[in-house]
Amino acid sequence: MKQFGIFYGSTTGTTEEIAKQLAKILGIQNTDVHNVAETTPSVVADYRTLILGSSTWGSGDLQDNWYDFIAGLEAMDLKDKRIAIFGCGDETMSDTFCDAVGKIYDRLQPTEAEFIGSFNTDGYHYDHSDAIRDGKAVGLILDEVNHPELTATRLRQWTSELN
Repeated sequence: MKQFGIFYGSTTGTTEEIAKQLAKILGIQNTDVHNVAETTPSVVADYRTLILGSSTWGSGDLQDNWYDFIAGLEAMDLKDKRIAIFGCGDETMSDTFCDAVGKIYDRLQPTEAEFIGSFNTDGYHYDHSDAIRDGKAVGLILDEVNHPELTATRLRQWTSELN
């Protein structure tokens, strides 16, 4: 079983680019980076740690390709898996900033997976996010629109906590 598999959904390419950066930092081969639009959920069986990434769309929705994939994950027993979540958003969408991270987290709670990779929200200004629990994000939240200067540091800090 491989240590890490990255699974992402991306419409504009931003989340895909972040997935590739994560792979480079963690030394993950390109064959272990999966677009959920082209992958069946059963592929997660090959990995100990699942790194899941989605952008937030509309009124705090998941990226479109995530719906079928996450439904497949919900039906699985993931109790031997670790899950880390990252998401891209725009803090000017102040009431739904990076909500997709929280939606993935909430939907996968019943799978009994172990969630890792909570992270701080320093440097961002928003009113509400479904990704926040007890003052911390349940995963890595990124704003490539307004704060791309924070991304490289956040990626390094977050990945250092995933091993």
